[in-house]
Amino acid sequence: MFDFIREHQLNIMLLLCGASGTLALLLFITRFLTKRRKWALIIMELVAMFLLWFDRLAYTYAGHVGPTAFLMVRLSNFIVFFLTPTVVFGFNMFICDYLTDEGGVKMLPRRIKAVSYISAIGMFLAIVSAFTGLYYYFDLSNTYHRGKGFLIAYIIPVICPLVQYTVIRQYKKSFSKLIYTSMLLYIFCPLVCGIIQIFAYGISIVNMAMVLVSISLYIFTYMDINNTVENAHEIEIQHMQGQQRRMLRLFDQLAKAFVSAVEKKDEFTKGNAVKKAEYARKLARLRGKSDDDCNKAYYAALLHDVGMIGIDDAIIKNEMDPGALEIEAFRQKPVIGKEILSNITEYPYLSIGAAYSHERYNGTGYPEGLKGEEIPEIARLVAVVDAYVTMTTPKRYRDAKPDFVAREALVKGAGEEFDPVYADLMVKIIDEESKDKIFDDIALVEKELTCDEYKKNVALGIPVIQNITNISFNFEPSKETPTGFSAPSIILFDSFDRRIHDDARAIRAYHYKEYGEIWFDNHSITTAARKIVETMIDSDLSRNDNDKNAEGIATAGRYEITAVKFEDHLKLTMTSPDYKKEAIVAVMDGSSSVYIGLTGEYCKLTDISIQQTDETINAADIPRISDEISYINHMESDLPNVQINQTRSASTEGIEIRNKHTLNFHTMSLPVADFVWNCPYIVIFSSDNGRMMGRNYTEYVTIKLNGEIDRKEDVAENNFIMKRKDTFLGWESWKEKNKEGFECEINFERKGNRITTITENQGVYVENTTIIKKMPDKVYVAITGDRCALTDIRIK
Repeated sequence: MFDFIREHQLNIMLLLCGASGTLALLLFITRFLTKRRKWALIIMELVAMFLLWFDRLAYTYAGHVGPTAFLMVRLSNFIVFFLTPTVVFGFNMFICDYLTDEGGVKMLPRRIKAVSYISAIGMFLAIVSAFTGLYYYFDLSNTYHRGKGFLIAYIIPVICPLVQYTVIRQYKKSFSKLIYTSMLLYIFCPLVCGIIQIFAYGISIVNMAMVLVSISLYIFTYMDINNTVENAHEIEIQHMQGQQRRMLRLFDQLAKAFVSAVEKKDEFTKGNAVKKAEYARKLARLRGKSDDDCNKAYYAALLHDVGMIGIDDAIIKNEMDPGALEIEAFRQKPVIGKEILSNITEYPYLSIGAAYSHERYNGTGYPEGLKGEEIPEIARLVAVVDAYVTMTTPKRYRDAKPDFVAREALVKGAGEEFDPVYADLMVKIIDEESKDKIFDDIALVEKELTCDEYKKNVALGIPVIQNITNISFNFEPSKETPTGFSAPSIILFDSFDRRIHDDARAIRAYHYKEYGEIWFDNHSITTAARKIVETMIDSDLSRNDNDKNAEGIATAGRYEITAVKFEDHLKLTMTSPDYKKEAIVAVMDGSSSVYIGLTGEYCKLTDISIQQTDETINAADIPRISDEISYINHMESDLPNVQINQTRSASTEGIEIRNKHTLNFHTMSLPVADFVWNCPYIVIFSSDNGRMMGRNYTEYVTIKLNGEIDRKEDVAENNFIMKRKDTFLGWESWKEKNKEGFECEINFERKGNRITTITENQGVYVENTTIIKKMPDKVYVAITGDRCALTDIRIK
């Protein structure tokens, strides 16, 4: 390596001189350094350049005779020895400036100040050497030789950098990592090269090293400046983002305060705006919108109902169903809301959301009767969440509708009232939330109940299921009994909201069905139940039956009920201080839900306790009092008929999909079916035994004949198409045709890992392509459903 440097060092020196000169020029025009540090770097670069330049000249003219050579050799060597301590002096200026400016050091160490003086002494000694030959001398051939005091010239370039290092080490935390690294290179690289220089005569590696570390100091300084600028920029951005968050927080608080004031006009809407806003954000996120668009959806939904402030209180607080006058007044709400929010010019989407959220996808909405894509997207989104929250919130004239009622409204309204994309996404949100909801939560049942006239006050329905449920309460007759009768009783019923109803409209809305009423003595009334059979187990436990009947007032004390259901039969054990009896009740079929409503006449029920046990029963535990109603007593074809009483409670056998297959069957929804999705479902799956839920079961897709799909995106990609053709007569007709029953045909075609499913029923066309990510040996299809009967199943 030394031979290479020795051979090419003049060219290397020239290249390094040019680099130093260029950097000095760049430093001269820079504006990002303090004046003192800037000049320190300029001095260091220029000194390094001239140091190496004159060193090169010394080598160039060495050994040449003549006046010019004689002068240049002596001048060059003098400048080299003079500039060597000058480099130390310039570096010292750089360190001092950095410590005082960046490090905030007010009092510099004495030793760093001493370095400046020592460097000046070194310059003076270089002048002395030029006249005395202390460091070097020249022979008659004009050749350079080291003098007796040559090593003295190395004391300052060695000792002073070591002193500088101690200062740098002491104030290490004041330097950035880049500057600290560059300083170490600046100090130790020339020192190492200086030691080598002592033994490598004839090459100028020290001076070349000085230039290289000067260049590196420039580079590291600019890298440090870039980091500083980037950090400052990042801090500024964070500050701006913090201000933006504070402004958004302020806007959020102001908006919610405004909405809260509007909601005070109707206590039934309290909290609805925030709930709608949260659902709007979820919908936007599911649609793949950006965070900014999600926030826009949030605030558009939050404020879309502010027009309510312009509606007369008397209309808002009307406890009857809205009439023509009220409806017309409410139609002004989006107009008023638009006028209010149009003043917020920075966020025009707010007024758009308020103005058009009551438009309907089919053009039947208001105020402008827009349809389809004419309605702004943000308004179409708000319309969906507004409808859902409104349906599931109580009003003065009605109770809150259950989620599944709202779900059906969205399924039926997709493409009609609502944007089909957002309606479908809202249904998915409802389904996801339903997994965590306890619809028949027994904790919601009242803990005490005061009853006057019979059935005027009935507790929330207690579900009767296959697990044994224990119910108990304290009964106390009222002090005044106008009818001379006081006793507790239970009502057996089914209703979407777990409440009893006597209003014809509510009965239709909540699909209310009353099976019967049972008292704790030997009385009962059968209504929609097929049969009720009571068996007295024990009576006259505290007094004789004749005394009780004479008074008409039941005995105060603890009453107990044990209830359980298996398919279409219930078993009730009812215990009071006077009686203990067993009641067997036969309802319509196994798909019927049954609730117990505690009630009574002129009495008080307290300390109501409900416990659902883990103990279950089977068919043998309840004596059958009515024949099982079967809707599949029909001809069987290739597969056994299937009656599906609950969601996916039964299914056909799995049919392996090989190439092309056609599946035909007759379907009929059960009498208790109330929803559009009470129909057959197509399930594509794999398992070891070819049965649904078999060993190593993997489900790829579930397709409902009403046009819904449950994708399994982790194991398959599904490309789904649903169209309502001209033959589709509406969802009510769909449900009627399902009740009547119809023939269904489903076509399957498999090509490798792609399975195409096509079917059309009552004008609902469904086509889906399932692409299985990891193909098993066999893939199956089975038909299941919800509250429907499948018969005459044929495979082609």
